[in-house]
Amino acid sequence: RGVTSVFQFGVDNVLCHVADPTFVGFCSLRGADCGVKTIAKADPHEKVGVLASLGGKPHVVEYSEISTEMAEATREALSGSGTRLLYGAAHICVNWFSLPFLRAFAAGALGEEGSASLPLHVARKKVPCLDPDKGGGSVPLQPSEPNAIKLELFIFDTFPHAAKLVALQVPREHEFAPVKNAPGAASDSPDTACAAFSRLCVDRLVAAGGTVKAPRPCVAANSGNGSRPRPLLEISPLVSYAGEGLEERVAGREFELPQHLC
Repeated sequence: RGVTSVFQFGVDNVLCHVADPTFVGFCSLRGADCGVKTIAKADPHEKVGVLASLGGKPHVVEYSEISTEMAEATREALSGSGTRLLYGAAHICVNWFSLPFLRAFAAGALGEEGSASLPLHVARKKVPCLDPDKGGGSVPLQPSEPNAIKLELFIFDTFPHAAKLVALQVPREHEFAPVKNAPGAASDSPDTACAAFSRLCVDRLVAAGGTVKAPRPCVAANSGNGSRPRPLLEISPLVSYAGEGLEERVAGREFELPQHLC
């Protein structure tokens, strides 16, 4: 069918540019087997995996598998001004794979033993269970601390098998707003993701010559601090994928928020 590559992303990232032509073109023109998008870590202990070289091969090292010393290690910035984290390229689970690489990996690295060549990662989780000390083991228990071990396989563990992997670092505010926590949480919640997407839409509208009547939306709804939700802007992807073609619809116009351009 003419398919030459696969674009893969984490479904919880609201700001993911699905099938981003810049990223796809970058990977293809570089003749890569695999490509990854990264962002700069917000702080040394942000709970994200980082791109690193291990034994001369590219790996993603999970935050739970990196030492404090490694997380906080720094190096001089390429610009020569100040320092930056040595392991500061956060993997945001936006990846590209060439089809020949995937076929070779499936036929070779996996072979007849299935996923035996991929490492298992340990994740400690809080899993609801039955309290063995109450009601004869029939009383539900919501643990406050991790009480279970989950073994996981990760798609990025294919990277060490690639002959060539390329990475494209992108702005966090444009491409990463994960939903990992419940509504009302201070970070990585549906509320903060909505606010981040709205900010991006406002930036695109203003760049196309439009203005907004309300202040820039930046406070998440139900943030738990008593603040009221700010009005939001959404530009449908059916109108514009990444801000292109907006001028004819928004230039010279003022938009009162909340607003949905569709």
